[in-house]
Amino acid sequence: MNAISTPVLEVPPAGGPVRAAVSLPGSKSYTNRALPIAALARGTSRLLGALDSDDTRYMVDALRSLGIGISADWQAGELCVTGCDGALPATSADLFLGNSGTSMRFLAALVALGHGTYRLDGTERMRERPLGPLIDGLISLGVGIRAERQPGCPPIVVTTDGLPGGRITMPGDVSSQYFSALAMVLPYATGEIVVEVAGDLVSKPYIDMTADTMRAFGVTLHYVGYQTLSVEPGQRYVGREYAIEPDASAASYFFALAAVTGGEVTVERLPPTTRQGDIHFVDVLETMGCVVERRPDAITVRGPRQLHGADIDMNAISDTVQTLAAIAPFADSPVNIRNVRHIRFKETDRIAAVATELRRMAVPVDERDDGLTIYPAQPQPADICTYDDHRMAMSFALTGSKAPGIRIVDPGCVSKTVPGYWDLLLPLLEGTR
Repeated sequence: MNAISTPVLEVPPAGGPVRAAVSLPGSKSYTNRALPIAALARGTSRLLGALDSDDTRYMVDALRSLGIGISADWQAGELCVTGCDGALPATSADLFLGNSGTSMRFLAALVALGHGTYRLDGTERMRERPLGPLIDGLISLGVGIRAERQPGCPPIVVTTDGLPGGRITMPGDVSSQYFSALAMVLPYATGEIVVEVAGDLVSKPYIDMTADTMRAFGVTLHYVGYQTLSVEPGQRYVGREYAIEPDASAASYFFALAAVTGGEVTVERLPPTTRQGDIHFVDVLETMGCVVERRPDAITVRGPRQLHGADIDMNAISDTVQTLAAIAPFADSPVNIRNVRHIRFKETDRIAAVATELRRMAVPVDERDDGLTIYPAQPQPADICTYDDHRMAMSFALTGSKAPGIRIVDPGCVSKTVPGYWDLLLPLLEGTR
């Protein structure tokens, strides 16, 4: 896993349009779904193209603590998982999950299948991130869960004797991960479980990704209008070889790099038919004047001479909000981002953090409860705080590709999902000189 140790990194502005083809690491979202599913499966699974990052290593270490056999060749991106056929070997475990939301939420549901007591904890920021709806849903089925500090947040202690059947209702306005977490363990409950969504579900494409991964391992998730989720009894996961696509969220930075420099960037091995919702970030760039070429095995974005403003509902692609915000000052009219209130509960309050850092660069911005409006401006030199949030670092590096004097504080935080980000980005910028 690559890393950068310098406390502050000044981004070298591109000397002209960036023209490149890039190959990106595997999807974090698919890797962290395939791992617990493979852990529950009957037989052995081989995961190809798995992402090596902080989040995926937390997941692997936790599953090993639960008694799952996993051999890892991180350099090759290959993980070999010996499944437990739905019977967790460990009757107790103390799991530290850093600030990995997928690991915390997915494993909170997974340990409910066990027989014993399990403790899940993370960083101080993780201890502030909401887990309440999932906790309440599991408790309603009879699982014992106790929050040690703040109600509805980690650390939690789960005491369980298997996951009974029943009906769960959870609010859909905070995180789709609660629903993915339950969906993945449904085949191993002692009775049928129906999960209901109260209100509208945020980040719907991630449920599609969960269903896609479950289907690959032999289980069909039924979900109607993103309002109810269930699995027909009797289905079980079966181990297999499983190839993980490149990460569409990571691809957004390189597509945006083409957009903001007026260049051309191709992301290889990323099919436009992927179930990763963030692939639709290229649709946003099209509305702002970019040309997008979609081929079966790659996507190319060509940037315009001048980006245009836009008014975008980014609820379904909220992990790319910061990507868009970082290039928005270079548009010819305001960029309005809306319907993303739930990103206030991510690695940091992403709406507040983005607004703060844009203002630090003297970029006018209006902050609302559910979004931002960013106005055209020439960003001024500034040290950009990243709040231990990988997406703040990766996104605002794009601002630095167009405006001189942008320095990223704690650039190493990208190790959460794309440890090799700087090794990919900086040569592209320097290659334009």
